[in-house]
Amino acid sequence: MKKWILRILAAIMVVCILTGIFYTGKGYLMYRAALNDCSLTDMVQSIRDRENYTPLEELPKIFIDAVVAVEDHRFYDHGPIDIISIGRAVWVNLTSFKLAEGGSTITQQLAKNIYFTQEKKFERKIAEIFMAFALEKQYEKDDILELYVNTIYYGSGYYGVYDASQGYFGKAPSEMTDFESTLLAGLPNAPSVYSPDVNPELSEQRQKQVLSSMVEYGYITEEEAQAVMAVWEITEGDGF
Repeated sequence: MKKWILRILAAIMVVCILTGIFYTGKGYLMYRAALNDCSLTDMVQSIRDRENYTPLEELPKIFIDAVVAVEDHRFYDHGPIDIISIGRAVWVNLTSFKLAEGGSTITQQLAKNIYFTQEKKFERKIAEIFMAFALEKQYEKDDILELYVNTIYYGSGYYGVYDASQGYFGKAPSEMTDFESTLLAGLPNAPSVYSPDVNPELSEQRQKQVLSSMVEYGYITEEEAQAVMAVWEITEGDGF
């Protein structure tokens, strides 16, 4: 290989390393500033003190399984970040020349939701990763999942699983059916798009994706998934 090509590659590598160091530094400062404003312990306690905070044991098992299957199916097996998902996201982002995918774990999503904005910036992503490590150092996986479902946005103005269940179905989360549980689990991916109040057709498509993931990862059978989707024929035109 010609020397000039090696020099170009070396220069590109140096630029990438320096850029990485720069954004890592900015991200760390953002992470520290967030904790200085409100400690992790205080933030978590403020969430748990909310009137309608719902513990995992009060949620249908199929809802919990659906959330894990569609959002982060290796949640209980990896640490604060998922190297496999990050690798896939990096490839997609490099080939599309934009932040098209984040490869975020449930822990990272929780960190973003309670401390940072939804703006897609590299430094915010780094800050999110630092916060995810802090979360998993201090809290168990079940604690993190519980906090996640109680803070995530489900569309139509509903934050948290209790408000979403009451808003969409008129019932407490513990009373949700298999159909309602798997429908609700799919909404946080794009709540404004998938909200059944706004786009029932897209909501149905998203629920199919949720059920497909649950079948793929062994939570339910194909027959059980088809039985859940059959409810759409019954509810069509009648609301939820």
